[in-house]
Amino acid sequence: MTSSPKVKDYMSRDLVTVTPDMDLHRAIKLLLQRRVSGVPVLDGEGRLVGILSKKDCLEVAFGASYHQDWAGPVSRYMSVDVETVDADADLIEVADLFRKGRFRRYPVMRGGRIVGIIARHDILRGLDELW
Repeated sequence: MTSSPKVKDYMSRDLVTVTPDMDLHRAIKLLLQRRVSGVPVLDGEGRLVGILSKKDCLEVAFGASYHQDWAGPVSRYMSVDVETVDADADLIEVADLFRKGRFRRYPVMRGGRIVGIIARHDILRGLDELW
């Protein structure tokens, strides 16, 4: 019997990250250039401190259309209650997490450090290979 596929086998290791002190407008440009819907926010020591999503940015941009001011650091707009998954987690269990949850991606952790991102696309790719 083969072992169940793990998150580490399908996660993206090519991380696009931002820092809490990065200007939000610069972070938005990075999201657009790299064509990603969200990025981990890492502090100066590489610890995960938040997530910045296009949805977070859209809320700010929408509000700014009335006030003409949307400057400020990422830390003012990022989500800080970040749910993560372990690199050795079972892919099927994480698929169920996606199915039941509202997130499009989860930071993947190993030993308290971020090592990748797993997104819905990655889960579908893994499930497709199981069929």
